[in-house]
Parts: sequence; C-alpha cells; structure tokens
Amino acid sequence: MDERPHQAWPPEDPGRGAGGRVRPAAEPERPGGRGAWPPEGAGHGGRRPAEDPPQDDLPPSARWYGTPAAPPRRRRIPDRLRRRLLGATALAAGAAVVVAGGVLLAPRILPAATPPAGVSDPLAGVAYPLPEGWLTGTMPPVTEFTSVAGSEGAATVMSRPAEPVADVREATVELTDLYARLLLHGDEVKVVDDRAVTVGGRTGHSRSLRAEYRDVVNRPAYLRVVFLTGAGKRPVVVVGMAQPDDPRRRAEIDTMIAGVR
Repeated sequence: MDERPHQAWPPEDPGRGAGGRVRPAAEPERPGGRGAWPPEGAGHGGRRPAEDPPQDDLPPSARWYGTPAAPPRRRRIPDRLRRRLLGATALAAGAAVVVAGGVLLAPRILPAATPPAGVSDPLAGVAYPLPEGWLTGTMPPVTEFTSVAGSEGAATVMSRPAEPVADVREATVELTDLYARLLLHGDEVKVVDDRAVTVGGRTGHSRSLRAEYRDVVNRPAYLRVVFLTGAGKRPVVVVGMAQPDDPRRRAEIDTMIAGVR
C-alpha cells in the first residue's frame, strides 16, 4: 500500500511543469467556450487592431463587443415642411373631439353672421321658424343631428332624419331615454308629457321629461323628443332642451316644433 501523502492541488508552483520548465500562460476562456465571440480581428475587416484599448478602463460589455458607436445624426426637417406638418396636426386635433357614447360635444353653438328667420334642414327634410333671439348653429351638440338652433346658451332645438319604425311611440320612448342619459344626467327624471301629435301633416309621438338635481349648481332641465312620420316624407326626429326649465323656454320650443313643415 502506497503511504505517500496525496499531492495537494493545485501544485505549489502551477506555472512550472515537469523538468522545471515554465508553461506558457493559458489564454483565459471567453464567454461561450472555445468559440469566443467576436472572432479574433472581427470589426476590423479581419485585421487585428494595432493596439487594443486598456482592458481595465472598459466595462465587460465593451471588452467583449467593442465600444458603442455614436447614434446617427437626425435629419433636420426644413422649416417650411415643419410649419405645414404643425398646421395639419392642429387641424386634425381640433376635428377629433369625441367622447364615449357617440356624443360630440361642442363648446358652444356658433351663431350665423345674419340671424335668419328660420331653420331649413334639407337633409332631414324639414324647416321651422325661429322665435326672436334664437340663432342657427354650426355644430349640433349630438352626432347624427343635421341642424341646430339655440338661444343664449340656455335652450336648443335639433332635428335629424330617421328610419321608418313599426311602433312610433315605442321608438319615441327609447330615443327619449337615450337623450336623457346623454344630455340631462339628472338625479331624478320625471315624465311630464306623453301623447300622440300631428305636425305639418305628419303624425307622430311626443314625450317630455323634467330632470332635477341634488346639487345647488344645476337648475332643473327640460327635454322634449318628437318623432314624426307620414305625409309621404322621410321620418324625422326633433329634440328640444332647456336649462333652466321655465314656461317661456317651453313655449318657445313648442312653437318651433309646431311650425315644422
């Protein structure tokens, strides 16, 4: 049995091999094993650079992949083209004011330069007179409506074409509920009128609501929805709204709807 002590590892002088000869220093293994990346001379057209940068001054990523290159310079946009792009962006942003539910809210109803005597809506196929102090608008506060008139920001009347329906009253009730959710947002909403009507030779149905609010800021609001059909014309929807609700505003809305032709 060999009682010689086991040789410690590594040897006391690992740099010397048999016969006391000095072994060449082993090249440190690079990440990825023997197939170190990048290959020797890569990035220099296959030629090794004359002198590598000091290793201690570079992070590991730079030693492995080389120093990062500066990003390419951005191309300058000519001033004339830049002004055109800014103008187009402003127009697009101003035309895309849409909120959830399909409602397009305008900041205000813009009056015409000369107040007309009435509203003519060829798309809906109706016309109606305007009371004193009312003006036509350029942007209805609800999409799909094709005409609008207002008075002092406190009352509005709108009209739009509609599709034929089997039950006029049912369609009127559904539209009234829809516009109440979109426009009134009342804490308590009551039906104040629900009846069949005949306007300008057309038959139809009218439904009116009054909304009240618990806060001290919003005063009660009034909403009337009229669905008219018949007389060989396309059906039409006319909506009137006033806030605050008062007898004079109601009377003006009723006069305009009664004058629909």
